[in-house]
Amino acid sequence: MKTALTIAGSDSSGGAGIQADLKTMTAHHVFGMSAITALTAQNTTGVTDIMEVTPEFLGAQLDAVFTDIFPDAVKIGMVSGSELIRVIAEKLREYGAKQVVVDPVMVATSGARLISEDAIETLKQELIPLATVITPNIPEAEVLSGCEIRTEEDMLSAGRKIRDTFGVAVLMKGGHSVNDANDLLIEEDKETWFHSTRIDNPNTHGTGCTLSSAIASNLAEGRTLADSVKRAKDYLTGAIAMGLDLGKGHGPLDHAYLIPEIDADLLNAD
Repeated sequence: MKTALTIAGSDSSGGAGIQADLKTMTAHHVFGMSAITALTAQNTTGVTDIMEVTPEFLGAQLDAVFTDIFPDAVKIGMVSGSELIRVIAEKLREYGAKQVVVDPVMVATSGARLISEDAIETLKQELIPLATVITPNIPEAEVLSGCEIRTEEDMLSAGRKIRDTFGVAVLMKGGHSVNDANDLLIEEDKETWFHSTRIDNPNTHGTGCTLSSAIASNLAEGRTLADSVKRAKDYLTGAIAMGLDLGKGHGPLDHAYLIPEIDADLLNAD
């Protein structure tokens, strides 16, 4: 069985973060492992409290994983502090991590910054250059490129600038009023559009986490980046389309929609 490691925060309501990542990896028949950057008290209506782990403890978690079950791919989600970012980058270099997917969570859909300017600079200098691919949304791509993005041509221009600046492939998620749900993958030698239609479902909590961990799962299984992105988008679309409706706010996806229900008779068989 292939393996993948998620480095992210814990979502107590199970829709995003570590929980969404591990569910996604399991759905892809990949053995998921985790290193937790923060504990959050949150549900479908919002976050009420956050407790960050210490850099030392994050480092200990990463040592424990890499020295025993070496991951075939690594997914990194939101990391709010510069010291934590530096620890992750140091451990990725120390252990020679491969197939690294960085979801550079910096800006909320509302436009609000989620991490400090100092942490953004550390992310840009220390972590992004180690990635195989990064998966920014439009506001995050604007931060990374310094460009305003309003059209698909703007996406191309900004994506090329990010690729050339950091030397990594870029999957730019094209929602946020630019198009329906068309994403752009910019690699070193080619550019690929992935077209899909926006699904009328307000329950989209954890979509970014799910997409990036699905990409990591497919990379762990040895697929090309373009194929991994296509399969990940197909999985995400299906998880949204199932129309799971939990909670009072923006609910989670149905991460297990591809997993058949267990036959009770089989469980009770002698």
